[in-house]
Amino acid sequence: MAASISILSTTSPAPAVSARHGSPVAPVAFAFAGSTRFPTIRAARRLTLRAVASDAEDEWGKEPVDQGGAAAAVAEAPAEVPAASEVTDLKVKLKEALYGTERGLRASSETRAEVIELITQLEARNPTPAPTEALTLLNGKWILAYTSFSQLFPLLGAGSLPQLVKVEEISQTVDSENFTVQNCIKFSGPLATTSVSTNAKFEIRSPKRVQIKFDEGVIGTPQLTDSIVLPEKFEFLGQNIDLTPLKGIFSSIENAASSVARTISGQPPLKIPIKTDNAESWLLTTYLDDELRISRSDGSSIFVLFKEGSTLLY
Repeated sequence: MAASISILSTTSPAPAVSARHGSPVAPVAFAFAGSTRFPTIRAARRLTLRAVASDAEDEWGKEPVDQGGAAAAVAEAPAEVPAASEVTDLKVKLKEALYGTERGLRASSETRAEVIELITQLEARNPTPAPTEALTLLNGKWILAYTSFSQLFPLLGAGSLPQLVKVEEISQTVDSENFTVQNCIKFSGPLATTSVSTNAKFEIRSPKRVQIKFDEGVIGTPQLTDSIVLPEKFEFLGQNIDLTPLKGIFSSIENAASSVARTISGQPPLKIPIKTDNAESWLLTTYLDDELRISRSDGSSIFVLFKEGSTLLY
């Protein structure tokens, strides 16, 4: 307080002296309360700090006003675009790698290695970490594009199908409301088309895994074609057989086929119950979006499926 007195005494009247003790009265600062010409030391410090802050503001400019995090959202948005673009590029590369492999059954070891690498990269970017909690995405018909499970269809794996028989489609239809799954193979030939399928029920065991139990097999009623289309030749036992002379014979059969087709097509499919205890398997979905699904089953088998109507199918 002595220091305050010495500073202020140069411009202020002499302090009052106590008549009793003969010494200056201790409280001096209160004499300037409310004075605008002689502020207190504390007020002077406040003015000094305001001046410093004002100078800093003039030098660096005003701080941007936070408008509800809008600036941060705009700054973060472009970061997601490369990720989405990267996933799209990986899916296109996967589609190109699968071309001509006949669902993976005729893929070379080099192609399989490339496919596995692309699948691994997609799995690391899975947009649906809990597929069993997104049943609306799982629901619907999925077309098999690739599998490493060569024993799924023994005839195809052994390559022993007749040359005139063609596998049109292999699909899996998921009904998330009734918790059912149907696996189906559609065959086509010069005279008819048919299908073989299995029906199963599934239970959710984890955010990614379902347990599947098959309960029946179904052999579809053959659908005779209205027009018989024969190739000009086909290979049998290493020899090319010319089918041109047979076209006249099959033209007469074609007329009868149309009437027979209407009769057979009305028959119900043949259903065969599956009662074996081994008709169970589990399926782990490791990637899922609205057009691509990647699953793994027991035995480390991989399945790549495209959603019906997806551009990946074309």
